[in-house]
Amino acid sequence: MIVPNWRRVIALSLSFWMQIAGLFVLIYPELKYRLTEQDSDPVLFWWLGILLLLAGIAGRLYEQSESTWREWVRIGGVVVILFLLAFLFTSTVRAAEAAPPITSATEQQTLDVAVPFILKKEGIRLVAYLDGGGVATICGGLTTASGIKVYIGMPPMTMEECLRHMRVKVAEYRRGLHRYFNATTRQTRLPATRDTAYTSLAFNVGIGTAGNSTAVRRLNAGQIAAGCEAITWFNKDGGRVIRGLFERRKEEKALCLMGT
Repeated sequence: MIVPNWRRVIALSLSFWMQIAGLFVLIYPELKYRLTEQDSDPVLFWWLGILLLLAGIAGRLYEQSESTWREWVRIGGVVVILFLLAFLFTSTVRAAEAAPPITSATEQQTLDVAVPFILKKEGIRLVAYLDGGGVATICGGLTTASGIKVYIGMPPMTMEECLRHMRVKVAEYRRGLHRYFNATTRQTRLPATRDTAYTSLAFNVGIGTAGNSTAVRRLNAGQIAAGCEAITWFNKDGGRVIRGLFERRKEEKALCLMGT
C-alpha cells in the first residue's frame, strides 16, 4: 500500500531521489548502447550508481524537514560529492591504463602461446572421431572444412602434424579477427597473451561473433581491462552457464590482463 505522505516523499526525500539517481546511472550505459551502439565507461557508471544507492540507504536515517529548498541544497551537495569521488576514482583508473603503449606481438609469437592454449581447451584427439554434430573431427577440432580431409578410419595423426595443422588454422582465426581491430589496437594493444585470449574466443564462438562483441569494441576504445572482462560474458550455451565455458573464459581473461 502506498504511504499516505507520498507527495512529500517525492518532493523532499533524500533517500528516494538518491536511489532513483543510482538506478538511472546503472541503466544508462546499457540504454545508450542499445540506442547508439556506443559503450560507456563501465567503471565510472558502476561506481557512481553504487555510491548513489548507498547514499539513498544512508538517507533513510536522515530526518527531512519541510524546508524544501534546504533539502535540495543538501541533496545537491551530496550529488556533487559523489560525482567528485567517482571522477577521482576513474581518473586513477585511466591514469593506470595510460601507461606507455606496448608493442603488439607478431603472428608467430602469438601462435607460440595460442596453439598450446587452444589445444588444451579443445582437447587433443589424434584418431578421427565424430563430434556431437556427427562431423568427422581430429586433432584440436579440425574437420574437412579446415582444409584437410578428415574421415573415420583415416591414419592417426602424429603430434607434430596436429601442431602444424593447428598453427595454420589458428592463424586464420587470428587474421580474421584482426580485421575488426583498429590500427592502434593492432599496433600497440596486443601482446601475445592478449592476442591469444581474443583469438581463442574467436576460435570458440566464431570470428564474426567475437569481432562484433563488446570485448572487441572496448579494446578498440582503449578500455583494456573492461574488454578483458567482456570476454567472460561468452560462458553460456542455450541460456545456461556451462562450467567448461566458464573456466575457459576465466583463463582467457587472465591471459588478456597480463601486461596491463
